[in-house]
Amino acid sequence: MRYLFILIFASISLFAGLENLKLDDAINLLKKNNSEIKIAKFNEDIAKFKTKIAKSYNYGSLDYTFLALRSNDAGNVFGFKLQSREASFADFGFDEFLAPMGQVLGLLAQEKNTQAAAAISQMGSILKIQPKKLNYPDPRNHFLNKLTYQIPLFTGFKLTQYEKISKAMEEMSHLDAKKIINEKIYQTKKTFYDITLVENYIKNLQTLKSNIDKLEEIIKAFMSEGYAKDTDLLEVQAKKAEVLSYLNQAKLNRDLAYQFLEFLIGEKVDSISHVEELAPLPKGSVKELVEKTFDMKKVKIGLKIMDENIKLQKSGLYPMIGAFGEYSSADDKPFNDFEDHDAYTIGAQLKWNLFNGGETTAQIQKAKIEKMKMAEQYILAKRGLALKINQIITEVKSKDYDVNAKKKQFDFSKRVYEHYEGKYKEGLVKISDVLIKHSEEIKALLDLLKVKTQRNEKVFELESLIDKEN
Repeated sequence: MRYLFILIFASISLFAGLENLKLDDAINLLKKNNSEIKIAKFNEDIAKFKTKIAKSYNYGSLDYTFLALRSNDAGNVFGFKLQSREASFADFGFDEFLAPMGQVLGLLAQEKNTQAAAAISQMGSILKIQPKKLNYPDPRNHFLNKLTYQIPLFTGFKLTQYEKISKAMEEMSHLDAKKIINEKIYQTKKTFYDITLVENYIKNLQTLKSNIDKLEEIIKAFMSEGYAKDTDLLEVQAKKAEVLSYLNQAKLNRDLAYQFLEFLIGEKVDSISHVEELAPLPKGSVKELVEKTFDMKKVKIGLKIMDENIKLQKSGLYPMIGAFGEYSSADDKPFNDFEDHDAYTIGAQLKWNLFNGGETTAQIQKAKIEKMKMAEQYILAKRGLALKINQIITEVKSKDYDVNAKKKQFDFSKRVYEHYEGKYKEGLVKISDVLIKHSEEIKALLDLLKVKTQRNEKVFELESLIDKEN
């Protein structure tokens, strides 16, 4: 039995959600669990490695090559022997050359005119001999071990500019990641404010339902004494059903908000710690807020990239200088007599484009125009963002006035309903008059909720534009 209780308790704990979750804790869970934030951070890491790749080109490359070959091609076989430092005169077919050459030399030594003439004619035929060993060699294995190091010494600052552009793109990726994090934080905060508003709305609706319940009891008591009719009771019950409908809709909206919050932070949530109903506006002047926006920061990085791109295109006007070194060893057996057969080669190369039809100049001018275009986009973005931020702040201030007005209307409608309820008890007004005032109270409550929600949406729209972390 004890183990059964433990199992039941463990099952309940497994499915239990977070209680009284605070906004700061929700944001920490969001940063830890949200998949979109994780993907954004992966993209940021990829950009960092792209910068490292661009930087790596400055250090050149060291390659090891192991080559295994077998061939009976005359050129290849002779080349293999030369590369492994094992070529001999026999490889030229000297055995087929020396015998007739000796006879010729013997005839010349006798110093007889007729024999000398014969020797000279025989010399021409000797030179036409095609050595079999040279032209039809036996197949040979060839194993080559080679280390090659290549490094750019001067690229017209091209590699430097690539590295700077890649670094700027890394900054851009970092901003993109922060923007996504900021957007998710904005959604989390908005959900907290939405839940706070809807749960306070539910409390007010429950108070209104309680008022209807009391009114229903009053009518039932009046009916027993003959002061009220069946239609009065039906009218109140119809109004009660309407209030219950509003209440159920509000609860469904609350459940949806909790589900969205759970989707964002990756944890089950049973309840939250309420925040203030009205979200505060970000602090700072319009000019300061503009400079903090993600769009403005991205345009500034874009301007930096355009500057570096102009310098990159100018690299085409300079020569390219590189150097390399090579160390190798070859033999017909792998790794055999390495030091006896080793060789090295070092060198440098300068390549300078003297004419390409004006392409380099055109690329430089194109890059300059792109920079001017970006500069205009910067001015346009700055003015557009200032206008947008001003509009949002104005709308929020306007909604603040609406909130105050709607709150007073709701308080007034509540007082009026209480007044009419008292009059009904005294028999001075009909039940329909009381229910009309009750409807006005519900409408005022709905209007208040609506204007508060609209105001908060504008505040969070502004927050979504701004990078709050410097």
